[in-house]
This record gives sequence, structure tokens and C-alpha cells, in this order.
Amino acid sequence: MAKETNRSTKPARSAEDAPNPVWFKPVMFGFMLVGLAWIVVFYVSQSTLPVASLGSLNILVGFGIMFIGFLMTTRWR
Repeated sequence: MAKETNRSTKPARSAEDAPNPVWFKPVMFGFMLVGLAWIVVFYVSQSTLPVASLGSLNILVGFGIMFIGFLMTTRWR
């Protein structure tokens, strides 16, 4: 009797090739939308919101939040 082996044709997945967790896409798009909303609120409120003491730095904060979301796209599978 010949012993049969159950060999899979799929290669083993490493941790880098594993799919993203369920929360990844909502968080990624959330960062992008929150950053956009931050900038829109800053322009619409005529420099009084979201943080009046930051002044024009609110634009950098908004773009920084959006940048985190865009950096997450490089890890999206």
C-alpha cells in the first residue's frame, strides 16, 4: 500500500502576504475623510474652527491626518 500525502498546491502565506484585518479600510478612509473635513471646516469657519489658536497651521494638521490615511494605502491588500 502506498501512503498518500495531502499536499496543497498553494504556497504558505507569510505575515506580509496576509490580508488586512476588517478594520483596516474603514480606518484608512476615515483618516482621509477626517483630514478633508478638518480643512473644509477651517475654510468655511473663516479661521475660527477647528482650533482657533493654530490659525493657518490647521491646514497642516488636516493634511497630516490625510497623509496618515494615504500612508496606510501602501499596506492595503
